[in-house]
Amino acid sequence: MATCGEVLVKLLQAYGVEQVFGIPGVHTVELYRGLARSSIRHVTPRHEQGAGFMADGYARVSGKPGVCFIITGPGMTNITTAMGQAYADSIPMLVISSVQSRSQLGGGRGKLHELPNQGALVGGVAAFSHTLMSAAELPGVLARAFALFQAGRPRPVHIEIPLDVLVEDADALLASTPVSISRAGAAPYAVEQMTAMLATAKRPLILAGGGAIDAAVELTELAERLGAPVALTINAKGLLPSRHPLLIGSTQSLVATRALVAEADVVLAIGTELAETDYDITFAGGFEIPGALLRIDIDPDQTVRNYPPHLALVADARTAARALLDTLNAQPLAERRNDWGAARAARLRADLAGSWDAATRAQTLFLDTVLQALPEAIFVGDSTQPVYTGNLTFNPEQPRRWFNSSTGYGTLGYALPAAIGAWLGGRDLGHGRPPVVCLIGDGGLQFTLPELASAVEARTPVIVLLWNNQGYEEIKKYMVNRAIEPVGVDIYTPDFIGVAKALGCAAQAIDGVEQLHGALLAASDRQGPTLIEIDQAGWMAEVSK
Repeated sequence: MATCGEVLVKLLQAYGVEQVFGIPGVHTVELYRGLARSSIRHVTPRHEQGAGFMADGYARVSGKPGVCFIITGPGMTNITTAMGQAYADSIPMLVISSVQSRSQLGGGRGKLHELPNQGALVGGVAAFSHTLMSAAELPGVLARAFALFQAGRPRPVHIEIPLDVLVEDADALLASTPVSISRAGAAPYAVEQMTAMLATAKRPLILAGGGAIDAAVELTELAERLGAPVALTINAKGLLPSRHPLLIGSTQSLVATRALVAEADVVLAIGTELAETDYDITFAGGFEIPGALLRIDIDPDQTVRNYPPHLALVADARTAARALLDTLNAQPLAERRNDWGAARAARLRADLAGSWDAATRAQTLFLDTVLQALPEAIFVGDSTQPVYTGNLTFNPEQPRRWFNSSTGYGTLGYALPAAIGAWLGGRDLGHGRPPVVCLIGDGGLQFTLPELASAVEARTPVIVLLWNNQGYEEIKKYMVNRAIEPVGVDIYTPDFIGVAKALGCAAQAIDGVEQLHGALLAASDRQGPTLIEIDQAGWMAEVSK
């Protein structure tokens, strides 16, 4: 007899799942019955939050849903933070958990790991949460989940399976096959309307977000055809390469970039929420789009949020960009102002380069040193100073090479487990698996420090760059600026080098550019993880000499 748990593994493999993150427990062992006989790899984090962050990093790099096996009760409450981060950033994640037997659901009888309503608890951080009341429902609910991942706005999905359903006879389901769904095409009439406005625009501008991450080729061609400057959100970095003349980076919160946006007569926003953490990171307000706004998004609800559009199109970003480009190529464009397009973008980049303060330049040098040593690196960031700087100044050559938790949901501790998942998800990128760099502060690292042991166990050679300023410096500054006496921000700083070595990692502290460059090259040759500690004050003093 094949149980429901065994058929689940077979169906996941049929959907192309190659990786599962989870911590086995008495309520989930039946999920593991068929796992050893499958081709799916399992990685054990040290906390279910780590499992969710690993799945998130895996999904962002691979483009495939990250899958977790999570135990009833505390496992689900532990992973909700990671699900919240993935929900905020539209990351595909499939969380499969156990739950009490059907006769015990909501019973309040003090059963092991019991919650009154587990599905309702996680419903706010999931596209949907479904309780499998019989094995026969399994193919259908998996089809729902993967339809969302393939053709909708991807977000976490939670499927909980009662303990008695996990062991139910599911022989009849062995012949079940995956369902494949295509994304929505671009409605021809809407394309014609948008094309007419873009063709006559004299100062067109493109605002692209993470929803357009798979449309790099089409978006670049569209920008070049229009001569339109392109601003990218944090999750869209790399859609245009760093030296592209139309790229204006991810500086939409800055005065100079806002002035450029205000000059545009037609603005095409594609795959972006137009939300605070990309367009107003200083929380000052004032981001405005005076020109005619055209919005393209896979989610119809999102097309009218934050900034109402003149025209909206619900479609896949790649398909829509190609349809716009094909239509534009068949007609003449209005003459552009001489100072618009590439010339205007160049002027903005020059203005911004001259405006960075000493701290920003020192942190940019830090990031540039990493890129010089590891030009193909994937940067996975936490909420820490070099990440804040990189969000403004760093432009990778390809998409899926820079992402972090400092925007959107904004959780701490994300970067280490997410970097592990990113390395596991990077197998099919380029001509080889690129190195993965974790950018994290001393405060954030203490949230998920035990996951260094997971990296050792999984043999993932992530490079952890620890930016150490001995506390929660950004929050301390915020308190001081508001005339609040700092409390709770000057936390104890452990011996990270000693802890990392005790957990099985290579580890060292560095002082300056040359030492960092050498440490990165050495780390890239190792089979396991490396922690490199950078003292913020020491780095600033060294590079300012």
